[in-house]
Amino acid sequence: MNASRSRQFLAYLTIAGGVVLLFLGARDFFEWRFGQSEIAHDFGSSVAVAEAASLPVNSPEPAPPQRGDAVAKLVIPRLDTQLYVVEGDGTKELRRGPGHLMGTAMPGSKGNCVIAGHRDTHFRVLKDIRKGDDILLETTRGEFLYRVKTTRIVSPNNTSALEPTSDPQLNLITCYPFFYVGSAPKRFVVEAELAGAVASTPGPS
Repeated sequence: MNASRSRQFLAYLTIAGGVVLLFLGARDFFEWRFGQSEIAHDFGSSVAVAEAASLPVNSPEPAPPQRGDAVAKLVIPRLDTQLYVVEGDGTKELRRGPGHLMGTAMPGSKGNCVIAGHRDTHFRVLKDIRKGDDILLETTRGEFLYRVKTTRIVSPNNTSALEPTSDPQLNLITCYPFFYVGSAPKRFVVEAELAGAVASTPGPS
């Protein structure tokens, strides 16, 4: 009798654990989807305001964004990927989208621009990125083309990807391995260098 009750208890416990995991997964999925839609809307509004003000490419840097603001659209053409980047790398921000680390250079500016994202949602696509790939970052100041220089796997204690640089660089960071269950033990870093600013062109009439 006791053995039967123990098995029944374990079965209920397993089911409850599965329900909790399902709930957390569904929450993360909807925050991922709706977060990106929300950031895309905010980013579109910011671009529209900048265009209305005739803000040219390579204009002086505007006021620093606040935590949670939409700051850029990130496109990786070869991987058919388009993501919207939010300011900040806290838990709340990274659930909505990739996060620009506050205090690092803004896209297109001199210095090291660092963007982090979760390996199991927005930045899972980085598992397929390779040297020479183009990364486009669009901001209210224009569109900037980066080219992947290298990818590397480092320990969490290796913070070289966060260090300031004199040249305009981009570092994308996520956890590694990509399909690891639990807290991943390493970091995957994509290092890219600025290849130039891309002027906006009108669409077909």
